[in-house]
Amino acid sequence: MPLLEISVIPVGTESASFSSDVSNAVRKVAEKGLRYQLTPTSTVVEGDIDQLWEIAKEMHQEVISNGTKRVVTNISIDHRTDKQMDMNHQVNVVQPH
Repeated sequence: MPLLEISVIPVGTESASFSSDVSNAVRKVAEKGLRYQLTPTSTVVEGDIDQLWEIAKEMHQEVISNGTKRVVTNISIDHRTDKQMDMNHQVNVVQPH
């Protein structure tokens, strides 16, 4: 299953903190029922490619809808077609045993 890594960063807000914007964006993922994992600087989402493109758009637009005038969204998609993968597998293959 493809993986999306996304960070949505509001720019030029009055506060240096944007955790509430991130929380609202991640809530969009949870509402869709997609598996996700938060990291200190991004969110990783697992789903089919169409779901990932759509949720990236929704997360970006969620921050704009809260009145932010500028948003920088970085995405990376890992889409492997020769075999199945998921978040757990990707982590397990690199962790020491």
